[in-house]
Amino acid sequence: MFNRLLIANRGEIACRIIKTARRMGIRTIAVYSDADATARHVRLADEAVRIGPAAARESYLSIEAILAAAKSTGAEALHPGYGFLSENADLAEACAKAGVIFVGPTAASIRAMGSKSSAKALMVKANVPVTPGYHGDDQAPAHLATEAARIGFPVLIKATAGGGGKGMRRVDRAEDFEANLASCKREAASSFGDDKVLIEKYIERPRHLEVQVFGDTHGHHVHLFERDCSVQRRHQKVLEEAPAPDLPVEMRAQMGATAVLAARTVDYVGAGTVEFIVDPTGHFYFMEMNTRLQVEHPVTEEITGLDLVEWQLKVAAGEPLPLAQEQITHSGHSIEARVYAENPDAGFAPSVGPLVYLAPPAARDAGVEQVRVDTGVEQGDAITASYDPMIAKLIVRGADRAEALRLMRDALAAYQVVGVTTNLEFLGRLVRTKSFTTPDLDTSLIEREHEALQPPPAELPDDVLRLAALAEIADRWHVAAAAEPGSPWSRLDGFRLSGTSAHVITLRAAAPGSDDRHEVRAEHVGRATYRLVPGDVTARITSAASHRIAAEIAGRAIHGTVVPLGTKRHVFLGGRKWELELVDPLYVATSSSAADGGLRAPMSGKVVTHLAKLGETVAKGAPLLVMEAMKMEITLYAPHAGKLASFRYAPGEQVAEGEELAIVEAAPAS
Repeated sequence: MFNRLLIANRGEIACRIIKTARRMGIRTIAVYSDADATARHVRLADEAVRIGPAAARESYLSIEAILAAAKSTGAEALHPGYGFLSENADLAEACAKAGVIFVGPTAASIRAMGSKSSAKALMVKANVPVTPGYHGDDQAPAHLATEAARIGFPVLIKATAGGGGKGMRRVDRAEDFEANLASCKREAASSFGDDKVLIEKYIERPRHLEVQVFGDTHGHHVHLFERDCSVQRRHQKVLEEAPAPDLPVEMRAQMGATAVLAARTVDYVGAGTVEFIVDPTGHFYFMEMNTRLQVEHPVTEEITGLDLVEWQLKVAAGEPLPLAQEQITHSGHSIEARVYAENPDAGFAPSVGPLVYLAPPAARDAGVEQVRVDTGVEQGDAITASYDPMIAKLIVRGADRAEALRLMRDALAAYQVVGVTTNLEFLGRLVRTKSFTTPDLDTSLIEREHEALQPPPAELPDDVLRLAALAEIADRWHVAAAAEPGSPWSRLDGFRLSGTSAHVITLRAAAPGSDDRHEVRAEHVGRATYRLVPGDVTARITSAASHRIAAEIAGRAIHGTVVPLGTKRHVFLGGRKWELELVDPLYVATSSSAADGGLRAPMSGKVVTHLAKLGETVAKGAPLLVMEAMKMEITLYAPHAGKLASFRYAPGEQVAEGEELAIVEAAPAS
């Protein structure tokens, strides 16, 4: 076994690899860009080397910089993680030339399976069923449009070097093909440095199943069962689970054998994943092979009890696979949810900023029940526009699927984040939908459950207001006590020669344009005890520290978290998050007589292209421009009908979240 391992990646996967390497007694070397100088993976590693500026192309995608780091630190092996250069055959070849062990397959295997088109050609020769489509080299837009028409709409455009949902578009009509092709190619070039695409028939309501495979240098190949990754948005996985629910025993065995055949066909070494599409009739088709460790590998680890990173390192060191196929078993059920800094209400636009408050659910390992959080960030770190906005992977394991579902629901309800918008509440609703619970799984589940996943705003509960008011009072205690320790004037106990001491706290929902004010009057009636109006209830603060507050309100014990951020108050109660704003009653807002006809950036990023012409009349919802953030393209639409008066940013320019992008002048009322 080698002694020094360089990890050519960042974030959660780098931290995950460090954990196993440290347990195995291997010294770890992290690499980092300027944006990651103080990142968690840098703090955890034994050594760290700067490899360039924030731009991935000049740091994490630079083979020269990474190999220079390996040489300067005496690294014997290099683990690429996933994403970035993990499926880059040139890196594998460069490692071999430099005498550094590449923890992954050979360059030949990566090339054979790294291109979706060549991989499908190989699978056809091996009698593995593939999805009907066009996988050729002619990339002329007119030829691709002709092939799409031949296949029949709807079709799927996919980057041949792609992954993670990037460079992928569904097209339902011939007239939409050209624009989607151009967007897909731009995204593919940005993410993978290769804009080549293939066209496939889009299978309606498919399940997305994948099989974990492993090979070693001694000619052994095994599978470690399957995962269901059907729950997706924008072709990117949101929930994964193992084993796949309601999968017939015969199909499970057939898919496993087919995946091993695919791995054996290219003499595969290391961890890989063979992905399949399953149509509603139960027929499955080879989709692609990912020649790396997958984001969702923890669910396989949880049901098999194996450490897949340990297997990778042992195989890379020349050892045989630790187990033969008949020795690999599974038990229980595991589900993984990807926690992202993104706004589901704004088309899942990424959210960037500091993690002001971060409280994941407590890790748990009690018998069969397991709660696990794999993350690359801690409180005080930041989500930047430079990289993927993942905060963590939340993984649970139960004795069966019902128990795993319960654990996941509880863990999502306990997860608290302030500083960026997250998908936590969306995930909480998702795991409660009828389709996921039943289960009735396919890649259109999120669209089918749109109504349940985007409910109307709920009314603000009285307990949320009361808890926020009590937290404000407790904060005033702490401020006063810190200012004059031991002074009777810092007690804020409400002593008066006459009259009643009271705190009056005004709050409103922190939503754009909201002025729904709620005034809470807290009259002091005893030590840490108040009469709250409206409601005329008695409340006693029982504890208040580190943003967590407990109170007894009208005889009921209430526990929550209130995190102040500027004038906002983020209240976590009952598994939900509420955003309130503390109102200064003496502040008088000024209003503008001009109507706001602006389109604002939902996140920081770059303007890619304009889709409408200045001066033309556009309908509400008409596409105006395309932005790119974290290598994903997002189309932005007109906020209302009117004349497109101006664009504030030209294609190629960077823009900050909230900045005005375009002005649409509303037509005058008739």
